[in-house]
Amino acid sequence: MLKNKFLSFLLFAIITYSASVIGGIATIGFKEPWYSLLIKPSYNPPSWIFAPVWTTLYLMMTIAIWSFWHSKKRDIDTIYIYIVHLIFNTTWSIVFFVFHKILLALLILIILIALIVLLMQRFKKITLVSYYLMIPYLLWCFYALFLNLSLFILN
Repeated sequence: MLKNKFLSFLLFAIITYSASVIGGIATIGFKEPWYSLLIKPSYNPPSWIFAPVWTTLYLMMTIAIWSFWHSKKRDIDTIYIYIVHLIFNTTWSIVFFVFHKILLALLILIILIALIVLLMQRFKKITLVSYYLMIPYLLWCFYALFLNLSLFILN
């Protein structure tokens, strides 16, 4: 059982952090000089904060889906929703940083937030640990939504 739990955690970590890697490559490769030239709101965080915040959030997401997977009432549809939400998570970075489409990125972020809320509703019925682990991620995405909207308005 312990081996299965370790392997499933590893698998969910690889799946979850794949979104991070792809998004990170898109950000690093295409962020500058475009992003530096944007007019930013006063509440825009410094660039160095994003890596530790996202690393922590991806870890919490991994634990949330892993905990859900090992619950007695798990269902595969929630796993599919989790994967689709990761696709939207990754797509935001590509649309925003690679294609520089701020409005389209904003729409993707709205869909991502809706998927996170859906996941949280499903998690809450099965395991409160998974539900609570998603709260910081949801809050960060709302903050990102306000930043994205501000960038759209200012630019």
